[in-house]
Amino acid sequence: MKDISYSTDKNGFSYRAAGILVHDGKVLLQKHDGEYAFPGGGVMFGETTAETLIREFNEEIGENIIKVAELKWVWENFYVWNNKPYQQICVYHLLKLNANACIPLNGKFIHNEYSENDSNPVWFYWIPINELKNINVHPSNAAELLRRIDEGVQHFIHREG
Repeated sequence: MKDISYSTDKNGFSYRAAGILVHDGKVLLQKHDGEYAFPGGGVMFGETTAETLIREFNEEIGENIIKVAELKWVWENFYVWNNKPYQQICVYHLLKLNANACIPLNGKFIHNEYSENDSNPVWFYWIPINELKNINVHPSNAAELLRRIDEGVQHFIHREG
């Protein structure tokens, strides 16, 4: 199956799900091309966002490590990529680690599909929540959103430029 997305000569659209995994005052982020983001991926047609997250974490980390909990954020993101306007809708669920999850819970580890020798690997990092304001993370208001994580579903819009 294919992600719910399209790209034409004039614009593009994508539907994405991402996970908020917090452990010991740190949040799990992935880093690619110098930027941090919450792990996740494109939603495929017929797939729920919870199913997307389970599939993506299996693909990227190599095991079923998470339980998908409640929806927390909805982000409407308007940006330009390769000189073309894009719109992305991303939903963020709170995640919980399965009891038998075997991943590092500190520092960093590499994406299952890459090696350290790849020219542009994707790394996962446990970043202390109080340090989010010091890094380039998407969404840029992640530190504020995490402080208000118990206030129900948060909806926010970002328009680049």
